[in-house]
Amino acid sequence: MQRYSIFSLARNALNDHADWERAWRSPDPKPSYAVVIVGAGGHGLATAYYLAKEHGIRDVAVLEKGWLGGGNTGRNTTVVRSNYLNDDSAALYEKSLQLFEGLSRDLNFNVMLSQRGLMMLAHSPHELRAHQRLVSAMRLNGIEGEMLSVEQVKALCPILNCSPRSRYPVFGASFQRRGGTARHDALAWGYARAADARGVDIIQNCEVTGLRLEAGRIRGLETTRGYIEAAKVGVVVAGHASVLAAMAGLRLPIQSHPLQALVTEPIKPVLHRVVMSGAVHVYVSQSDRGELVLGAGIDGYNSYAQRGSFHVIEAQLAALKELFPIVSRLRMMRQWGGIVDICPDASPIIGKTPVEGLYFNCGWGTGGFKSTPGSGFVFAHTIAADEPHPLAAPFALKRFETGRLLDEHGSAGVAH
Repeated sequence: MQRYSIFSLARNALNDHADWERAWRSPDPKPSYAVVIVGAGGHGLATAYYLAKEHGIRDVAVLEKGWLGGGNTGRNTTVVRSNYLNDDSAALYEKSLQLFEGLSRDLNFNVMLSQRGLMMLAHSPHELRAHQRLVSAMRLNGIEGEMLSVEQVKALCPILNCSPRSRYPVFGASFQRRGGTARHDALAWGYARAADARGVDIIQNCEVTGLRLEAGRIRGLETTRGYIEAAKVGVVVAGHASVLAAMAGLRLPIQSHPLQALVTEPIKPVLHRVVMSGAVHVYVSQSDRGELVLGAGIDGYNSYAQRGSFHVIEAQLAALKELFPIVSRLRMMRQWGGIVDICPDASPIIGKTPVEGLYFNCGWGTGGFKSTPGSGFVFAHTIAADEPHPLAAPFALKRFETGRLLDEHGSAGVAH
């Protein structure tokens, strides 16, 4: 990797970085590719990378209507965890967490994984029993997890209000020590650079305007930069999946909602874990810059607007003050929203469609960021082999015909 002194950094800043080595190419689209991935967020870039690395398929293009990582990848709260209840979900998210743990080395790019531990609070005896059931299920699946007493919670997070007289008293918590955070844009940049190095074309400012089908199979894509022929097309566009599906005459069982997050002004390090509360409805971590990063649930209405309702912000700030009274005088610095696509069972769709050669990866809801490496890994296998990866098989679109749904609302309702 090219190194820069402080003087060269300043010089390049003044000339708009004209002399900097590009992290990835910006090629014009070729007339045809073996595989086209639609969406240059984390999931799409990971899919392209694993197609090249694991399956030797390098004739791949990733199309992005805007800029790389400018969608949900750059608009989330960066939490990483695998503490899921259902066996199928636990296996997929654990695979993702395992990939995260070696990702900086694999990509030769620091994704800034911080396994500071993730704590899910219980505020009633009933909720405590639910967390005990979760931890037991995790252990049966070979995933580490533990229960914490109130005293242990207080020791790990001294600023948390654990008074029994509080409005939401803490009865204990479940804890995953390998959980934590990673840097969202670094994840996209790392996958982009590594995929580009293996020959993948990443084409930004190239919006798909139509899908060309013949005799029940995909033939190519109409784009704002011309027609591109493709033997296989994988669609990974988060909240806009239903728009792309409609171009192929498909109707997916998903809805798109805004999901808000915000950061406070920076303060000295006081929060050394990720803390989540389903009852009080907030989750929070502290960034390397000292900001408290927090979010809650989705807005109740369908929308593609990357903003949300103020009452959601107001409620999560009130919840934050209940848990951490010392932050009551902090000011909110900025707020943003991403568009999440949610299936009826709060689990994703990964796999083939009725159109031959057309594959969809969508419906991740609030679980998208933490699943990025695992999602790309299993989706690349599904495209390359034209059959689902064993970890992805339960998440096929056909489950909505059979009724074998994977209800994960309890694990995904608040958390990212």
